[in-house]
Amino acid sequence: MSSTSLSDELKSEIRKWSERLEKRLSEVVPTNDIGSSMLENAKAYYSDSTYFYDRSDLVRSFECLVWGWAFVEMGLQLGHLRYQNRTHEHNSSVV
Repeated sequence: MSSTSLSDELKSEIRKWSERLEKRLSEVVPTNDIGSSMLENAKAYYSDSTYFYDRSDLVRSFECLVWGWAFVEMGLQLGHLRYQNRTHEHNSSVV
């Protein structure tokens, strides 16, 4: 049996994916109005995740990260978002 609680594991995952989403948000730009809306929504979900995390609502915090990632990934795959640095090829892997 693990000595790490579920709450601690969730906090760790939230911190890890928050850092990754924050980095990804700084790397992408919209290509059109739809992309602008998608990026705005992704940033709002990132902000909401922090809000819920600060209030120890870990499930909602993680859920917001999932939605934030979804907007970024869909935007990239549909061409509404692109990487600022053209040398970075989009890979659907979130690592």
